[in-house]
Amino acid sequence: MKCPKCGNENCQIITETTTTGKDFSAGKGCCGALLLGPIGILCGACGKGKQISSEHFWVCPNCGKKFKV
Repeated sequence: MKCPKCGNENCQIITETTTTGKDFSAGKGCCGALLLGPIGILCGACGKGKQISSEHFWVCPNCGKKFKV
């Protein structure tokens, strides 16, 4: 791959991973455990909605330009 900025042909591919949303909610888990017992702990996972996405980019080691193809 050739860098569009400086023309270097030794570009490397990298992956950027981003996460959005929430993980397990300890507050919901504790309330669920008090109200429903051990099964209520699973309420902490309700509606967590965690999303993970990955994008691939090329990076030039010469000038640092990051670009997609």
